[in-house]
Amino acid sequence: MPPRPTLRCLREDLRLPVPSARTPLERIDHPLLRKAAEQFADPGTPHERIRAIDDTVLFKVKVARWRGAVFVDENDSDVRDWLVAAGRCEDGSNDDFYACLHAQARTARQRYNAEHDRALTTDTHTGHLLPGSDDRDRYLLEAGVRFTLRLDTEIRGLVRGSLRDGHEHAADFSGFRLGVIVRADEGHETYVAIRITGSVPHDLIAVILSRVPDCAVDAWFPEYTLPERHLLPAEQAWSNLMEPEAAAGLLDTDT
Repeated sequence: MPPRPTLRCLREDLRLPVPSARTPLERIDHPLLRKAAEQFADPGTPHERIRAIDDTVLFKVKVARWRGAVFVDENDSDVRDWLVAAGRCEDGSNDDFYACLHAQARTARQRYNAEHDRALTTDTHTGHLLPGSDDRDRYLLEAGVRFTLRLDTEIRGLVRGSLRDGHEHAADFSGFRLGVIVRADEGHETYVAIRITGSVPHDLIAVILSRVPDCAVDAWFPEYTLPERHLLPAEQAWSNLMEPEAAAGLLDTDT
């Protein structure tokens, strides 16, 4: 995955607004982020370390007048890369971004030592730049939005497919399999059954059922058999009714 800017870096260094959770931060269009994505695409590519920073391993990323510092979070299960600091080298300026970063990190170390009984022995302190709980919360929020958007698309597609042929249609998600059976009788309400195979938390089941189009959220009932068979031990199912007009409207909608 391309490096993500921390929220602090995005707001204060890149001077960009935080987009909605539909936009992953690593996909923000900025020359430094594009360069970082290119530079860190291959895990085997060597990178230039910022040697002046000794408390954390940070790597340089440069494009045009933009300079940045990338942190590889090896404590993350996905080993995620983060753009933790950025700045511009202006024409005619003698200020070097990495020299300024070093000076700021030394000041942060002095401040830390003044405020804590146990002093740092490193020359620099960059903990305030590294991703924190708000950055990880943002990532989880994006993941939740991505899951919900995919769930909406998949469920509508499964409902349409089952409406057309009367058979169960299914899709695989991380940790579970979702099946949909729709039986439409002309002039009568349309029967909808949702089948989940795998272990999923109750709140996720509620989310799945709430995404089925044109079905009342409070009208789902547990099922112990499906139209053509009994449930297997690892399966759970619920049923509901859909208005025939709504079912016809789904078939008329482009996939």
